[in-house]
Amino acid sequence: MRIDKYLWCVRYYKTRSLATTACKKGQVKVNLDKVKPSREVFPQDVIELRKNQIIYRLTVNDIPESRVGAKLVDIYRTDTTPNEHFEAQELLKYSKDYYRKKGTGRPTKKDRRDIDDFTDENQ
Repeated sequence: MRIDKYLWCVRYYKTRSLATTACKKGQVKVNLDKVKPSREVFPQDVIELRKNQIIYRLTVNDIPESRVGAKLVDIYRTDTTPNEHFEAQELLKYSKDYYRKKGTGRPTKKDRRDIDDFTDENQ
């Protein structure tokens, strides 16, 4: 099965064209080699893909006939993504909540209250 079709079948991408685009951009590796969308995938191949700033690592267990339901995905792949990648994503999410772009104007009333609460906790 083609790599773009496999990633679509195991629900890593919503459409097959998104999976194809990711392969063309070099975000998908099979056995540590960047691949084209037409690369064939076989059982026991190790796939690394970068999606949403997380590098997923999965091992192919079997090849599905067509797109499978979310509950059946674990039959066809084993996810070996290290937890550090997910923790780093959580830290990025929290850092973006408090970041304010330059020139967005005065702080709102809610921003001022958050700043006051933060300074009160430190004292």
